[in-house]
Amino acid sequence: MTLRARCIIDPRSAEAETWESAVTAMQVGSVLFAVTTVNEERVECRIDRKLHSIPATGPRSFADAGTWLSAFWLAVICRDQERMTQLSEIPLERLRSPEGSYDEYIYHWVDTLQSWWLRRPDLADKLIATIEASDPTVARIAPQDLLQAVLYPPINLFYHYVRNDRDGFTPALADALKLHKTYWTLNEDRAKDIDGSIALGPLAIACLAYDAEFPLDIQSDYLPKHLLQRTWIGEFPT
Repeated sequence: MTLRARCIIDPRSAEAETWESAVTAMQVGSVLFAVTTVNEERVECRIDRKLHSIPATGPRSFADAGTWLSAFWLAVICRDQERMTQLSEIPLERLRSPEGSYDEYIYHWVDTLQSWWLRRPDLADKLIATIEASDPTVARIAPQDLLQAVLYPPINLFYHYVRNDRDGFTPALADALKLHKTYWTLNEDRAKDIDGSIALGPLAIACLAYDAEFPLDIQSDYLPKHLLQRTWIGEFPT
């Protein structure tokens, strides 16, 4: 069962099966990029507790910036630093899609996250470029409500996190969760969509803040408690 479906059944992620679905989602997300970027003929990987040997495919359109963000968030949530590094080492140009697929801000955003994790220079400038490019007056491809309620809040949270703004982080997280709920409950179709069951980006940034001992006095079904608090880390090899 997928992570998002599991989080509907188990919104606190109190069951091991939910952690297992998170790990499996991370493994699949990471291997999508491994098979499209390696020079070897096959990729050895672990998925769903089993070892697999998967043929390399070369570049594929699905290995794009949007998919990269999801894969990176899952690696952060699972605290898998090796996969975070592997994803961060993928050249940005390999993640570019045909013009018109994404707003330019997403490439600034990926560049920012890669630079942060690999400790590359100019992080502040790259984050500012991300914020400026994600302004609704600049970003025109993503629907405006999606941009403001789902896509931008993780950027704002990351801004508070890297500035070590411990007082400002929790209010920003509360706003992000409120916007997430507003977007995913706007109408019946969205309310039925399991994509809204968790706030993946805000959860990932909240995990970074939790590990840095930010005071996070907030509870939400969109922010599964035991994923946030890394309760299941070490339960089985990932």
